[in-house]
This record gives sequence, C-alpha cells and structure tokens, in this order.
Amino acid sequence: MATELFDVVSPETALARLLEAGLPEPRAETVPLSSAAGRVSAQPVRAPEPSPSFDRSLMDGFAVRASDTFGATESLPAALTVIGEVPMGAPPTRGIAPGEAMLIHTGGMLPPGSDAVVMVEHTEWIDDRMIEVMRPVAARDAVIRRGDDVAEGAVIIHRGARLRSQDLGGLAALGVTHVSVAQAPIVGLIATGDEVVPPDQTPEPGEVRDVNSITLTVEVERAGGVARTYGIVPDVRAALATVVRDAQRECDIVVVSAGSSVSTRDHTADVIGSLGTPGILAHGLALKPGKPSIVALAGGKPVFGLPGNPVSALVVFDLLVAPTIRRLQGAPADSPESPLRVRLARNVASTAGRLDFIPARLTERDGCLWAEPIFGASNLIFTLVRADALVRIPADANGLQAGAFVDIRPLA
Repeated sequence: MATELFDVVSPETALARLLEAGLPEPRAETVPLSSAAGRVSAQPVRAPEPSPSFDRSLMDGFAVRASDTFGATESLPAALTVIGEVPMGAPPTRGIAPGEAMLIHTGGMLPPGSDAVVMVEHTEWIDDRMIEVMRPVAARDAVIRRGDDVAEGAVIIHRGARLRSQDLGGLAALGVTHVSVAQAPIVGLIATGDEVVPPDQTPEPGEVRDVNSITLTVEVERAGGVARTYGIVPDVRAALATVVRDAQRECDIVVVSAGSSVSTRDHTADVIGSLGTPGILAHGLALKPGKPSIVALAGGKPVFGLPGNPVSALVVFDLLVAPTIRRLQGAPADSPESPLRVRLARNVASTAGRLDFIPARLTERDGCLWAEPIFGASNLIFTLVRADALVRIPADANGLQAGAFVDIRPLA
C-alpha cells in the first residue's frame, strides 16, 4: 500500500488557518477618481452634501401646487396661469402662487411654492398664458426632493468595497474627487525547475516553457494585486532560498510555482519552512488538481507553494491566493463573482473526500446552459485554453451523473 506523504486538508481549512494566523492590515493611499476603478475603499466615505442638492423635476411638464389640481378631470379640467419657464442650470426667477404654474423640464429646479409636477401630456394650452390640467397630482408627484437620493452625512461607500464605475460616478456627483483606497498588494512570483525555460527560448529535449509566470501575473492583477516576477530559479536550495527571501522582503505575498511536492529535488517546503513563524500551515490539499500545495505565513507575509502544472496552479491560485489578495486590501476573501449553476453534459468520476475541478466548455441547449467536461492532465495548459469554465465537483460527491446540476467558475 502506498504511504500518504501529505497531511491533506480541505482548501477551506487551509485558507481559514492562514486568515486566523493574522494578516497585516491594509495600507491606505489617496488616489484621484480616475485611478480608483477596481480599487478597495480603505475607509467609509460620507456624503459631504445631499443629493440632489435641490428639489427637481423628474419629467417635462408644469410645476404646480398639487392642491390646485385636486378634482381635475378631462371633462372638468383645472385652469392655471403659466407665469414663465424654469431655466435649466439656474434657479427660478420667482415662486408660484395659488392658481399658477411654470413650465419646467426634466432636472429643472422646482420653484418656491410648488410641490408637484404635472406631465405635459396631461395638459392642454388654452391660450398663450393659460393651461388646462386634465388629471390631478399629489404632492411630490414627478418630483425628487433635496436629499432623496443621499442625505448629507450618509455613508455612501463602505470600507472594504471594491469601487465600481457607478460608485465613482456617485462620488463625482457629490464633488468628491479623491478617495482613500487600500494599496494593492505586491505579489512576488517565482518559477522553479531545471527543466523550465523562458517563453522566448526554444526548449531542448526534456525542457518546457514557463507558463505560470504569465498566467499568474494576469490572475494577480484580476484580484487587485501587483505582480512582480523573479524569473526562473534552478533546483538548487541555496539559489531558491536567496530569491524567496528577496521576494519576502520586497513583496506582500510570495508565490513559488513548482517544487511543492515531496521529492529529493523539491526544496520549496524546506525553504518556506525556514522563513519564519508560524511557518507552514498546510502542506497538501484535499483537491484535484492541486494536491501538493503549501500555505504558510512568515514574518506576517503569506507564502504559497503552488504545483508547476498550469491547471493545478490556476485552481489553487483561485482558491487560496486570490482570496488572500482580496483580504490584504480589506475586502471580503470570498470571490465577488457568484458561481453559476449549470447542467453536466457527461458523467464525471470523482473521489469522495476531495474537491475536484474539471475544465469544461459551455453550450446552450433547449434554453439551458450545459458544461461539457474536457478531460486532460493538469500539466496541459490547452485544456484550459479550450475551456470556458471550471466545474466544481463537491468533496462529498462520489462522481456525478450527466444531467446533474453543478456549480462552475467561469474562466475570464
């Protein structure tokens, strides 16, 4: 019988251990709105003024006193004197007295004395100074009051919120031009292996091009971090130790790709374990692909050892590294993207007690989205190139039948 070399834990347990071990608080910086998209708010933002800042019309029509229209019908309309027009971008020149109305356009400032707007479609001109109102309006009809959208002093952006285009637009509407955001964590990426060569180099027999540095760089940036690559390190402990310590000193997170399995040539665990306390929190995940992974915390900085296989590295990054990047910015560790639920197009085998991820193509049939599994080894990057998503096979499942509903994580 083969001996289990890993004390495997679930990815959820490994991440919980890391978060409970204590991550540093986010560092804040102030940036202009033009540079804030996708950043995480470092502190709550309160409205410096109400929005809107004045009572305004929601449509084209006539500003009136609602009480002047009570009882109005098409057969017995209410007659009102039009005393002028509300200029756009300026306050009204006068107020409205009983029996009067003012022409107003969408967004125009409500004149003093008026409390409603009657739609132009519900009026008719009698002559050049008077209109008939065919329907009654109630106070506040077709009107948005000062502060209806946001009250002065209200929290409009919460700490830890990832800033979207609409958030930045709302801040601009209130005259806020700069915002305090968490500094993007710097993630050091280290590729290892005597057999790994740069993408621009023609591999000799037995060599492979470095795939993970570019794919993980993109994933770091998607999660809100800044990637810093440290090249390819040979399978020499002293060389790896030097580069890893440099990355630990210069970065907020260190990710070593390959060298996380148990082998006389794999020095990653030894080097990571020497970086400081509390050290390695998990070595081995109940996960396929991605079992030989390392999660550690040393000197207050998370350190990960990912498998060299591209599919494995991306799966583990999504489950462990991306949540850590988000948490270091003060955002929730959970993915902001909710998993999609689709139907499985083919039978899939799995082992109970292990979380499985399988690349899949998405197709639509009979108004339903289906996932067609793509089977292949985890060192074949083109299984992901051909895929639209990763199908999640729960740890308590012993295989799934075609037609079963499954969660997927779309691949951007």
